[in-house]
Amino acid sequence: MSQPPVAVVGIDAGTTAVKATVLTTDGAELATARAPVHVARPGPAQAEQSMTELWHAVVRTVREALETAGDVDVAAAGVTGQGDGAWLLDEHAEPVGPAILWLDGRAADRVRAWEHDGKAAAVRRTTGSTLFPGALPVLLEELEATRPELLRRARHHANCKDWIRSQLTGVLTTDASEASRTYVDTATGTYSDELIDALGHRRFAELLPPIEAAGSHRPLTAAAADTLGLPAGIPVVTGLVDTAAGGAGLGVSDPGQSYAIIGTTAFLGTVHATRADVGTDVGITLATGQDGAVLECLCPMSGTPNLDWVRDLLGRGGQSWEAVEAEARAVSAGAGGVLYLPYGAEAGERAPFADPHASASWLGLSTETTPGQLLRAVYEGIAFSLRECQEALGVGGTLRLCGGAATSGLLCQILADITGCTIERASAAELGARGVAAHALAAITGTEVQAAAARLLGELDVFRPDPGLRTAYETRFAAFVAVRDAIRPHWPDLRGLRTLGDDPSSPASTSAGDEHPSPTHKELA
Repeated sequence: MSQPPVAVVGIDAGTTAVKATVLTTDGAELATARAPVHVARPGPAQAEQSMTELWHAVVRTVREALETAGDVDVAAAGVTGQGDGAWLLDEHAEPVGPAILWLDGRAADRVRAWEHDGKAAAVRRTTGSTLFPGALPVLLEELEATRPELLRRARHHANCKDWIRSQLTGVLTTDASEASRTYVDTATGTYSDELIDALGHRRFAELLPPIEAAGSHRPLTAAAADTLGLPAGIPVVTGLVDTAAGGAGLGVSDPGQSYAIIGTTAFLGTVHATRADVGTDVGITLATGQDGAVLECLCPMSGTPNLDWVRDLLGRGGQSWEAVEAEARAVSAGAGGVLYLPYGAEAGERAPFADPHASASWLGLSTETTPGQLLRAVYEGIAFSLRECQEALGVGGTLRLCGGAATSGLLCQILADITGCTIERASAAELGARGVAAHALAAITGTEVQAAAARLLGELDVFRPDPGLRTAYETRFAAFVAVRDAIRPHWPDLRGLRTLGDDPSSPASTSAGDEHPSPTHKELA
């Protein structure tokens, strides 16, 4: 009787879906399962998620993937997930309330205050990253002012993957990539007492989990094994935040290599040997925990929500993405002169510029504009945003790509045409899960993570830029930047209009300056 294949499990808890994949040790995908997770909007600019519902989604996807995979010998597991936000636990490591997510915008006014009083500069000096409303330090102050009961009960902070892994192992730790957006000196990969004191946050320091190497591992508890249907005692690796895990899954690890992710947000990252090699002052720097190497990242908020929104807005919500893309593909490059500014996130934009007031808009419309042109303009707007990040990081040549939107051949080709890069799209699904699965594989085989990742990567689809479109897209990109910069000074006023009643003289208009409107209750689904 043949032995069942040895396998590893990768779990990726994204903002809108949890994915679990079962892979053989030579990279063959045996099964993948997905479960949606709900983002609650209990008040203006707020984004929250039930940590309990997230854990239930993990259980559901792992069990479903194992059932589909059949008879396998699971030897290890890894977890990745969305970063940033405030994920607060009590003394029993149970949630004190919903997680405040990375895309939450309630602290936007506080970010502006920190920009003026020097706190944002202190964050930048130590972490190498710009501040934005969904970062932990500014959220802790915001919650202390507006939700003090949460802070009074909180004893630990655990980002998404760390919360899941604590459920798996009973131990709460994090890694350097995850902690880089909190109080970490990314040159050393350790917490900075200097930054904690510069922000006056000594009272929050006790919330921070210990930092371990991404490949460190703890055994799966018997209780978690029974819940998930996995063997008790298998190693569960510490893992990486999702953006860094995506790079591992793509096999990008050497200094000078770059990769992109387009999911709920977009991402463009370059590996550097040391923090001293970071060249921008508007990005995110992630310590990798490997010999001082860092990822220099620009993470625009302009991701797939723009596409979801325009599909629904134009009444295409009941159509498949193939049908939607066919309509956009039928429109010639340039979308008939329509430009789309892809700044639809409530939290504004964070790369390649930081502006919590950033707003989305179409420009260049006429009564002749067609729905197909509006659709294509959104695809091109996302690509223009990534092109601007490309210029800031100096990325050229070949760019590896993954993420939910990377399944779109249209978007991949538009990216190639607008950036001038050859796009290599991983044909394998769930690269974040594969990235942490590579760490799990390295843990059980004793191989280097790079070698394990190469075994799990699979084939790459190639999209080459069309040189015939270069001049036209260069002209449109220049117009995109120019009109965006012309509108930027008016974004605060445009944002303010959202809080006005339909009648500017109505009592509702007097609440426009209320920094903390009373939230409405929505039950987490």
